[in-house]
Amino acid sequence: MNTPVRNGPSMPASTSLAESVALQRDVLANLLREPLALAAEACSRVWPSRAGLNAALTHALTTLPECKYMYALDTRAVQLSDNISHSGLIPTDYGRDRSDRPYMNEAVPNQGFLLSQAYISLRAKRPSLTAIQIVRNDDGQVLGFVGADYDLRNLPITAKLYDEPTYWRQIKGDPAIRGAVFQQTRNDSQMDRHLDTVLGVMEELMTDRGVFHGKLHFSSSRATLWVLDDPFRYRLLDIDALTDPDTCLIYPIHAYPADAVVPRDQIRPVLDTLRALRFMDETFYLRAGSINIFNGMVDLTFSCDGSHYVPWDEFLSKGYDFWAPEKLAGQSCPV
Repeated sequence: MNTPVRNGPSMPASTSLAESVALQRDVLANLLREPLALAAEACSRVWPSRAGLNAALTHALTTLPECKYMYALDTRAVQLSDNISHSGLIPTDYGRDRSDRPYMNEAVPNQGFLLSQAYISLRAKRPSLTAIQIVRNDDGQVLGFVGADYDLRNLPITAKLYDEPTYWRQIKGDPAIRGAVFQQTRNDSQMDRHLDTVLGVMEELMTDRGVFHGKLHFSSSRATLWVLDDPFRYRLLDIDALTDPDTCLIYPIHAYPADAVVPRDQIRPVLDTLRALRFMDETFYLRAGSINIFNGMVDLTFSCDGSHYVPWDEFLSKGYDFWAPEKLAGQSCPV
């Protein structure tokens, strides 16, 4: 038996989001590696003197303007220096045991430098990361570590905003809803009873009235819209607005964007396919569906709370038969 999970396209080994994060981390590591190595070398000459470490780290901090704190730790991760900040010394953490912090529980590479994974800071509760550099004496013996804490807000942005992937993705929903899917049946909503009018209004808004992202909530009989002339605010249309074609009059005429991924004449076929999935079965049915004309993705949320994000052309190429309930027999959920 075929299901959407098995027939969907294969997922790439890494997403553009993960690749962008990795690129950003690589650039940051390259920026921090040399200053931390020089700081560790300076600290090794005064180890383990508190005053000497404070002086060495105060000088090192001048080369790291985005750094929040620097400090020195022994091999047990007990702090040997004060916290060094751009506003001066903070002595309260002298002697602090940092062994349980996330950055001290990652393996430091052989070269002695580690840029930790991001974590939530203990006090400020802010996304942060820490650069760690091993401190060695002239004989190569490990003396301890130099740490440099960064608030993510203060790090230089070195990578462009990642591109949202446009391959088929599937996300499982609430386990409680999935487990009870056979105990529910679809009830006609107000939108279901007036779907011809609703889809006509939605088509007009998306093809001629500047709506670039529209989501139909079939079960709750509402729609959320984003328009080209005011993209930072969504519009909420209730069933009264969706069943009144006069609603279109309050949205100015807008030429269909030339850079839209979804062709203008394919908006209606997508909407009609959403309708088919809404009524395909009394147990497995569409609860909500959306289309974004710029990223070209159709978003589907089914009665079992599972979601699909599908390129518009792939969505249409599968057709109704791909989702038909007889192909889902014996399954707990279509996703």
